[in-house]
Amino acid sequence: MNIGISTSVIQRGKSGVAQYVFALVRALLSYSKEHQFTLFVLEEDVPLFAFVELKMKIVVVPERFRLAVKNILWHQTTLPRLAKQHRLDVLHIPSYRRMLWRKPCALVTTIHDLAPFHVPKKYDFARMFYGRVVAKKLAHRQDEIIAVSQNTANDIKTFFGVPKNRITTIYNGLDHSRFYPASRETAKLLIGKRYDLHKPFFLYIARLEHPAKNHCRLIEAFNHFKRETDCGWQLVFGGSDWHGADIIHAMIRQSPFTRDIRAVGFISDADLPMWYRATDVFVYPSLFEGFGMPPTEAMASGCPVICSTRGALGEIVDGAAALINPKDVNSIQTQMTRLASDENLRERWSKAGLERAKMFDWNLNAAATMNIYARAAGLPQNILQFPSVKNFSETRQKFAQ
Repeated sequence: MNIGISTSVIQRGKSGVAQYVFALVRALLSYSKEHQFTLFVLEEDVPLFAFVELKMKIVVVPERFRLAVKNILWHQTTLPRLAKQHRLDVLHIPSYRRMLWRKPCALVTTIHDLAPFHVPKKYDFARMFYGRVVAKKLAHRQDEIIAVSQNTANDIKTFFGVPKNRITTIYNGLDHSRFYPASRETAKLLIGKRYDLHKPFFLYIARLEHPAKNHCRLIEAFNHFKRETDCGWQLVFGGSDWHGADIIHAMIRQSPFTRDIRAVGFISDADLPMWYRATDVFVYPSLFEGFGMPPTEAMASGCPVICSTRGALGEIVDGAAALINPKDVNSIQTQMTRLASDENLRERWSKAGLERAKMFDWNLNAAATMNIYARAAGLPQNILQFPSVKNFSETRQKFAQ
C-alpha cells in the first residue's frame, strides 16, 4: 500500500495529538519495507520527524499554511491534489479538525474526542461551530474512522450519526521502552536539583487550559489539603499556556500556598519519564478526555494516580487509579489527603496501575491501524500480518497468540 499521513495538527509537537502522531509513525516504521509511507509535514516541523530517516517520504508543507484557517483550506484544496500526485491508496488524517471533503483516495481519520459536545466554552464560537457542525458533515465522507476509546466511538455514533460499521476502537499505546519504573531516588535528585523541588509533590501534566483541564478546582482542592494536613507537599503543573492560562496563573498567585504551587511550563518528551518517576502522586482532574495519555504513562512508570472519570478516563484507568468527581473539590481533596498520608495506599495504586498499563502498546495500535488502511483501500486484509478485528480487546488477544 501507498499510505499518506497528514501531520500538520501537531502544534509544534506540544499536544496530545502530536504524541499520537509521533508514536504511531514510529510504530509504523516496521511496515516501511513492505509499504510506502508519505508524511505531509509543515516546514518547521520537519526536524521533529528526523527519526523516520530514509524509511518514509516527507513532503514539506510551506510554513504559511500553519495557522488554523489556512491549514484547513490547504487540506481541502491542496492535499487532495497531492494525494493523487503521489498515488496514495489511503490518506490518514489524525484529527477530526482536518478531515477532507474530497476523496482523492480512501480516507481514514482518527477522532480523539468530541469535546465540543461535552465542555461548554472549550473553544471560541468558530471552533465550536466547526467541531459540532462542519466536522459532522466531514465525518460522513470518511471511509474508516478510528476512535481512541469506546467512549469516543459512542460519541461519534451519537453526535455525528456515523454508522457503527465504519468506526473501529483502537486504544492509544504506550512506549514501554520509555515509561517504566526506575529509581525514584535518582529521578528525585535530578528534578530537585533542576527545579528546586525537594519535598513530596503532586504532578499534573496538561496544557494550562481553563476551564477544560480543571486546574482551578485542583488549586482549590490543594488549598484545602494544605490547611487540613499542614504538610510540606507541593503541587506542580507541567504544560504550555493555552486558552485561559492567565486565569490559572492568577489563581496560583492568589493562593495562600502560592510558594508550594509551581508551573514549570512545557515538559519535553525526553524529561517526561523522569518527572513521572520523581512525583509521589500523579493527579489528573480533567473535565473531559477522549483517552487520556498522561495517566497511562504515569501508571506505566509506577506512579500512583488520582484520576477523573469524565469522558473515557474511567474506561482507560479501569479501576487502577483513585477516582474523583472532577467538579467536586472535596472529592479531589479527599483523595489527595488519603494518598499523601498513606504510603501503603500509594503502593497499592502503583501496582494496580502497572498491571493496567500493560494492555497499552503502540505496536498493537500500529498493527490494528494497518488493518484499517487495508480495509479502507479495499485490499485483501490477509496481506497483513494481523487479523481483521473490530475492537482493541480482540486485537490484543489475537496479537498475543
